[in-house]
Amino acid sequence: MSSSDPAGTSPPSTASSSTAPPTAPPSSTAPPLQIRGAALRRDDRELWSGLDLDVAPGELIAVLGPSGSGKTTLLQAILGLVPLSEGEITALGEPVHRRGNRRIGYLPQARPLPRDTAMRGRDLVSLGVDGHRFGLPFRGRAERARVGALIESVGATGFADRPVGLLSGGEQQRLRVGQALADDPRLLLCDEPLTSLDLANQQAVVRLIDEHRRSGAAVLLVTHDINPVLGKVDRILYLANGKFTLGKPKDVLTSPVLTDLYGAPVFVLRAGDRLVVVGAPDAEESHHHHDHGEHL
Repeated sequence: MSSSDPAGTSPPSTASSSTAPPTAPPSSTAPPLQIRGAALRRDDRELWSGLDLDVAPGELIAVLGPSGSGKTTLLQAILGLVPLSEGEITALGEPVHRRGNRRIGYLPQARPLPRDTAMRGRDLVSLGVDGHRFGLPFRGRAERARVGALIESVGATGFADRPVGLLSGGEQQRLRVGQALADDPRLLLCDEPLTSLDLANQQAVVRLIDEHRRSGAAVLLVTHDINPVLGKVDRILYLANGKFTLGKPKDVLTSPVLTDLYGAPVFVLRAGDRLVVVGAPDAEESHHHHDHGEHL
């Protein structure tokens, strides 16, 4: 898909290392995230190349693909933690760098914190407000008010003063959302934020992400299961087998498109209100063509 089509109205595009990235038209306002001619290689293996992507304000793009396809590595590159092999990334009008950018929000996987973690839920959110400072945090009236507003916004008032290690996975993830939104980021990166959450907590976290997106923020969300966010997604970036395809869900999640992407027979089925991909070989084992069912 052409990067000049943020609404995703044209057919999906599939690219490999030999495909030239599309060229975006001149624009007076740069998008929150702009990727040009990007390539990443790990251990002499090409994860993807020729990646060109603009994420517009208020747009949510889901990043899908099998294990080892470079989904999380893409987020790390945007955060400046992993250098590209080729190309460039501009986030919020600046080239990415290792110093990081506090205007970029990051929501990690929903991994439970140890039960003996020595902080309250409120303290976890506070790290997003003053965690960048050296020494003991200073929380004046403005900082305390900001933390309280964040806690209220994610529905965590009832458990914010409990030890964070004793909270459920869903409660902890709500607090992480509050931490990620502390600086009202105009670019929000989410790395498998729904992993290990039950359906109710998945819906709650998706609602919080979507509310921030509707405030004008651009969102890039890595997930192994598209179903919880399918109704909120504008476009899908699917990485597999060293290639990618980009487009609207109805155009990307089809048997012909994924078959071409994987180079092996893949079938997209609808089971009730869920989509299921069958036959997609894992990226690490694609040369063996081991068939399996993979829930999106």
